[in-house]
Amino acid sequence: MPRSRQTVPVDDYVLDVLMRDLVAHDQQPSAFLVYLFLFGRAARQRWRPVQASLRTIADETGLSKSAVQLAMETLRSRELIRTTRLHTTAVPKHLVLRHWAPKRSRQGKSPDSRRS
Repeated sequence: MPRSRQTVPVDDYVLDVLMRDLVAHDQQPSAFLVYLFLFGRAARQRWRPVQASLRTIADETGLSKSAVQLAMETLRSRELIRTTRLHTTAVPKHLVLRHWAPKRSRQGKSPDSRRS
């Protein structure tokens, strides 16, 4: 995949709270890396679900497939992502959840945006 030149702002919560919770408390640094990967992809896609297999995420993050699988389980159990698939063998779509963000910005819109 080509490198993106687009800057993705990361919420303070992700760096100040979530990193400590996943890395120190849950002892799952891989979960934090996977969340950052999905967060970046989702932000670039205007917060639409990210379609990616375990293998794709492993290749993009440099983690093993089993580490990614465990990380995804942790993120789902902490309600940081929601995964859906059309059928058993379909590539899953991962919705990045940001419960701390204002409702409008969860959908990729700033709280200040208004219709003209």
